[in-house]
Parts: sequence; structure tokens; C-alpha cells
Amino acid sequence: MGLPKTRNLLIGIAVGVMVVAGALLIAQDQETLRVRTSLAATDAPFPDYLARLLGAPLTAGDAYSVHTNGDQAFPAMLSAIAGARHRVSFETYVFSPGEVAERFTSAFEAAARRGVDVRLVLDSIGASKIDEAHITRLEAAGCKVAWFNEVSSLSIEEANYRTHRKSLVVDGDTAFVGGIGISDQWAMDQEKDPKWRDTMMEVRGPAAVYIEGSFNENWIESGEIVEPDLLPHDDQPAGPAKSIVVWSGPEGGASGMKLLYLLSIAAAKRTLDIQTPYLVTDASTEWSLTEAARRGVKVRLLLEGDITDAKPVKFAGRAVYERLLEHGIEIYEYQPAMMHAKVLMVDGTLSVFGSANLDNRSLELNDELNVAVFDPALANRLLQDFERDLQKSARIDLDAWRSRPLHISGREKMWSLFGEVF
Repeated sequence: MGLPKTRNLLIGIAVGVMVVAGALLIAQDQETLRVRTSLAATDAPFPDYLARLLGAPLTAGDAYSVHTNGDQAFPAMLSAIAGARHRVSFETYVFSPGEVAERFTSAFEAAARRGVDVRLVLDSIGASKIDEAHITRLEAAGCKVAWFNEVSSLSIEEANYRTHRKSLVVDGDTAFVGGIGISDQWAMDQEKDPKWRDTMMEVRGPAAVYIEGSFNENWIESGEIVEPDLLPHDDQPAGPAKSIVVWSGPEGGASGMKLLYLLSIAAAKRTLDIQTPYLVTDASTEWSLTEAARRGVKVRLLLEGDITDAKPVKFAGRAVYERLLEHGIEIYEYQPAMMHAKVLMVDGTLSVFGSANLDNRSLELNDELNVAVFDPALANRLLQDFERDLQKSARIDLDAWRSRPLHISGREKMWSLFGEVF
């Protein structure tokens, strides 16, 4: 290799190192948060207490339906769009070409043509694969499409900060929130990828207005104009649930999303069941999980297994398994397919779900949307899915884990160095 080529290679490596170092610096936690609470999730004052600490309103009279996987969620979402009378607000990270995208594009087109105000916020990276023909069709029908944080330069900051929110709000009264994007991988088996396991929640009631508030925030950030909500809303209770809608983005200090998770974990007295992909703990979340186990809470983590769309992130997450297992925390890995559900249940009373993973990217970098719900019936319904998924999962044994090959543990250690941006 000649001198110029060698020099160029070294310059390329140096630039790569500087880019990675810069990204890690941007994402670096400023402090470790250690959160305790004397109130339990089951205590009557806790919903108001949590809402005040998060600076978010507590709504009452909400009703929830659990849609397990895309084959339940997509028909319900499409039906809601078909029934829209005034406005449809839709935000997603993933919008990929295929049968599902065709169904949603057609539904949005039809709604706009009958006079419904249809607005879409699409992430400029996550939804970049969608055919331009889809966007042309949407705009020709009268839909308004906004792209979140378009990358116009080599800025790490522009590329790093994404909207990971996934929501659909119809007429301000019905909303969907969860982990499901617009892609065939949530609806059917792909060539080498079984249909993903995920959860989408449907809410009817006053919480829907605040879910649409998260959409409006990113609609404005994408350069669009928001008009005041003048729609009439049904003020009759739709169900028994109390809800706190939490949305967050990159900001100084601790985000509301991170505090939501830490406070929910701190309020567990008996059981803490967490279902999430891409588990990458920082010092704050690791302390909270092990502290819950120390005070006698049965902690179970249900994570994705070797079938994952982000193997480096999986290696980074596994780097903490041994420390968690040593504290008595149970860890399970889902076997049949990619497990993408983001659900947390505390003491059979509090449920937290939405777009946020229990990882640094969701808690520190992305724009995310979660809902905390106080409703024992809903928690029980979500636990049914959790227990069913456990039957399809492999439990990690501490002794066997300690005996894993050195080249595997070495990969975990290496990728864990990048945990701040995963």
C-alpha cells in the first residue's frame, strides 16, 4: 500500500473515531439519578403524586383496548381512520413500502378526499424508504405531510435526534399508541424474518387529547402551523382508567420519560414486569432495577433474543445481564421472533406503554411518547400477554451465563462502550 493510501486510511480512521467520540459526548449522562418513593403504585395518592412530579396532567374516565400484534392493531387503526369526521393526526418513525403502507396511504387519501383534515409527521430517516409515489398521492388527495428533523448536513446532532413516537389520533377522541410502525414486518412473516411481536394500545377518552398534543409539538417543530383545537369533545367517562400522557425529547437534565420509568420502578412493592427490546441500562436504570430487587420486589425482564434487528445493541444490553442476575432479577429472551413490545406493569395496578424502549436512546435522545395508566383490569390484560410470551422464552441462568464463550463476552464488552447512543 502506497504512502498516500496509508495516510488516507489513517485519516479516515481518525475521523471515524472523532465522529464516534462526538456522538458519545452528545449522549453522555450528566449524572446518576437515584429515585425512591415512600408511596406505592397501589396507594390512592400515587397517581396525583406521579403526575405532579412529571409535570403532566392526570386524566380520568379513559378506556383502553389492547391490540396484540399488527394483525389486531392495523384493522382497528384503519377502521378509526375510515370513521374520522374532522381530523386525523398521525406520527411514526417507520413507514416502509409494502402492503401495510399501501393500506394506510389509501385510508389517508380517502379520509382527506371526504374533507377530513389529515396530517402526518414522518421521521426523515426512519421513513426515508417510503416510495415518493406514496407522498405524491397523499399530498394530491389533500393530506399534509411534514418530515421531522430533515438531515441537511453532516451534523451528528441532526442525524442523532429522531422522533420514535408512534401515534394515531382521530377527532381528538380516539388514539392509538405503542411500538408498531407502518411496515409489513408487523403484519406477516418476511423471507427471513418472522412476524414481529408487538403491542399497540387504543384509548378513548380525555387522554387522547394529550396524545395529540405530542403530535402537535412535532408538527410545529417540523415547521408547520397548528390551529387551536375547537372540536367538540365527549366529556362523559369512557372507562375507569386514570392516565398520564408523557412525551419527551432531548433536553438538559432528566427527561420526563426517564423519570416516568424510574418513579414507576421505585413505586413497585411486590412485582415489576418489564417487556422491552434493546435493554441498555445506564447507571440510573441499573440502580433502580437492582434497588427494587433488593427491597424484595419480584423483577422479571422479558427481552428480545437472538432474533433482533440490532445485534450490536443486543450485545451491549447483554453486558449487564450478569450483574442483574446476581441481584435475583429474572431475565427471559423471546425465541419465536423479534419482540418489540414496550410494556411495564407494577403490582397489578400501574401499566406503562408506548414507543420508548428501556435504553439510553429512548430515554435521552429520541422524541418518545408513553402513557401511564392506573387500571387493574388493564394491567391484568397486559400480564396475560406477558405470561403467554414467557412460555415462548428462554430463561437466562446465572451459572450458564458465566460460562459463555470468551469471544461472546468480549463482543458484549466492546459494544457496551457504545451504550450511550444505543
